[in-house]
Order: sequence, then C-alpha cells, then structure tokens
Amino acid sequence: MDAKSTLEVTNSFPFPTIEPPPTDGHHDNNAMSNHTAAAPRHKANTIYQNEMIRKLREVNVDANNVGWYTSANLGNFINLNMIENQYHYQKELNERTVAIVHDVSRSSQGSLSLRAFRLSPAFMLAYKENKFTTESLQKSSFRYQDILLELPLQIHNSHLLTSFLHTLPTRPSETQPSMPPSLSEIPSDAPSPLHPNLTTLSLSIDPFLSQTADLLLDSIESHHTELANHQYYQRSLAREQAKITAWQQKRKAENASRALTKQSPLPEDEWQRLFKLPTEPGRLEVLLNSRQVEQYARQVDGFAAGVTGKMFAVRSNLLPEKME
Repeated sequence: MDAKSTLEVTNSFPFPTIEPPPTDGHHDNNAMSNHTAAAPRHKANTIYQNEMIRKLREVNVDANNVGWYTSANLGNFINLNMIENQYHYQKELNERTVAIVHDVSRSSQGSLSLRAFRLSPAFMLAYKENKFTTESLQKSSFRYQDILLELPLQIHNSHLLTSFLHTLPTRPSETQPSMPPSLSEIPSDAPSPLHPNLTTLSLSIDPFLSQTADLLLDSIESHHTELANHQYYQRSLAREQAKITAWQQKRKAENASRALTKQSPLPEDEWQRLFKLPTEPGRLEVLLNSRQVEQYARQVDGFAAGVTGKMFAVRSNLLPEKME
C-alpha cells in the first residue's frame, strides 16, 4: 500500500517452482538457475500473481502489487537478472515498486538483514534506450553508483499481531525454585547476566570475512576480464580506422590523378561497404560488476572492524619482543 511518501508491504507470497525443459536428456544447472532468477518475469508467474492478488482482495487483504523480493548470500545480488526483474516491475506496474533483498548469511548471525532497492530514473532511461556505450556514458555522466537507490526500511509488527502477542497468557511456574543454602553450592556453570562470553575473545578470522574476500577477488577478476575485452575492441577499432584512413588517402590520390586526365572521380564513401567497424561491447556488465565490488568492499569493512580491534588488543603478544 502506498500511503503518502511511505510504501507499506503487508503481505508476500512465493512463486511456484517451474522446472525448465531438459536439454539432451539432462538438466543444465546454469539454465535452471537463470530460469529461476527470471521467475518474476515469467508469463505463467504473472498469471499466478494476478490470481493471488484477486484472492487476497476477496478476503479483504491489501492487494496492490508494490514489488518483489529475493534472497542473497553475502550481498551477492547485483546482477543482470535482478536489474531486468526490477526494470520489468517499474515499467509494467509502477515506478514506485521496490525490490526487497533478504541476505540469508547475515540473518544467520542473529540479525535480520532486509534491504530495499529501486532503479534510479537515469538508469531506467538509459536501460530503455540501451545506451551503455562509452560515449553515451561520458555525455550523461552516468556512474555505477547511480544504478540503484537504496531506500530506508523499517520493520514492525502489524497491530493485529501485536494485540495477539499481548493476549498470550504467561504460564506461571509449577514448582518453586529451591534457593541454595550458601554461595559455595551455586553451580559454577550457571549463566548470569554478566556471565563472560569467551567466544568474543577468539582471534580466528571471521568465516564471513574470508568468504566475502573470495567473492570480492572473483568480482575484481571479472572486472579485469571485461576491461581486457574492451581493450581488445579498442585495438581492433584502431586497426580498422588505420585501414580506412589509408584507403581514403589512396582514393584521394587516385581521384587527383583522374582529374588531371579529365576522368570522372571515383566515390570516396565506398569504404563503408569495404570495411566494417567492430561493435563496441556494452558497458552494463562493467557497471554492475563495479557496483557489486563496492558492495563487497563495504561488507569487508564491516567484518574487518571486529577482527582488527582484536588484533590491536593482542598485538604486543603477536609481535616479537624488542631486543634490548
């Protein structure tokens, strides 16, 4: 429900699983993952979504489609499938629709991780016109930071659920706890509000930090691959332009000699038929990969804060003693 400047999400439902057709008698994992990622744009799921909204409206539940949700692992959600899904919702339904990302790895640590995103108007226009060449990006001053807009998100229970929780009776204890006669008989392993937690003193590297660092290195490697492809395009373009320049100079010399003999000049635009300039690869993948690298870098910064603090606390024991 869109109330003034606040977008309220009150209900959600998953799409049914659609198995992709098998190829050559076996299932392709990559094709299956791509098919699953494109589920919000699938025609059958669109029909299912409209039917679910109609049934929710019959039972007096908010039945306005305001977006979609997806899960991610360690912030790995900025990809072409996510962009295409969100573009589909903002174009077909409403420009105020949002994509809610649930990071299961961060939630497993005890804190629910939900983030809301929306494509920027500048990116919507560029994606509609499919203008992701170097020249168009320089003219529009478009950056990878301008792809997604992160929206502030607040989570709260509904009034009905809050009222239900307050009506739950607390069951009193059936047996009266026995008090220890002396302090010496108190169990040593009894937990207390100030009971020390030795796990916070562990110097082991956070596993989420190492996994995020591996994903960061993979994204950087993908960035270098895209950069090498663009450099290959630039070299190919320079070679073709040099051939065209040499051909044009030769044709001008031929026309000059033909003019001396009073012959009709040859066409100088024939190079367009003889030579074919290479097509510049799209820069969208580079922009998305750069945005993903930034996401990983922020996560590494957050994970490394606790580890760095522990290392500074015990650095005197880790470093060799100074020789006097």
